[in-house]
Amino acid sequence: MPAPKVWVTGLTVGAIAVVAALAVQADKGAKPEATGAARPSASTSAHPSAGPTKAAPTAVPDDSGTGRRIVYSLGEKRVWLVDASDAARRTFAVWPGTVSPDPGNYTVGTRSGDPITGSDGVRIEHVVYFAAKSGKNIAFSNAVDGSSPPPPAAGTQTGGIRMKKADGSALWTFGETGTAVVVVK
Repeated sequence: MPAPKVWVTGLTVGAIAVVAALAVQADKGAKPEATGAARPSASTSAHPSAGPTKAAPTAVPDDSGTGRRIVYSLGEKRVWLVDASDAARRTFAVWPGTVSPDPGNYTVGTRSGDPITGSDGVRIEHVVYFAAKSGKNIAFSNAVDGSSPPPPAAGTQTGGIRMKKADGSALWTFGETGTAVVVVK
């Protein structure tokens, strides 16, 4: 009878072979396309309305690096989920908080999958933290009820970068701990 180490080694090699075969099959499957999600429009209070207007999809910014990453454009108020081949798999408009990260390279640090209360008092989910500034954590998230963020009270600092619920779910799936985040102007 073979020693237990041989059994463990055999099972491990078999499991790795199965995972590799499944990965090859998955890579041959259909790939998601970048979406032209709506861009939030400014209301008379200079805060996004609940009814974003349609905007044409835009290309991944040239100055956003290479490889698998989340790209956040401060000026366009837009996020791209970019795969390892530098193809945008999804893009969507966001509602930034009052505290913005500086342009640069970051990494997803922690994530919170359970609903929590955001700095604006709204219940949020799919929270993906990647930076801090002015004492505020900066994170991507979406409201549990799918609403756009309310206008912040005067002088309130918020670090949440909000998105529609479907976009929040996609970013949550894509933005695992350690994922690169590139913030551009």
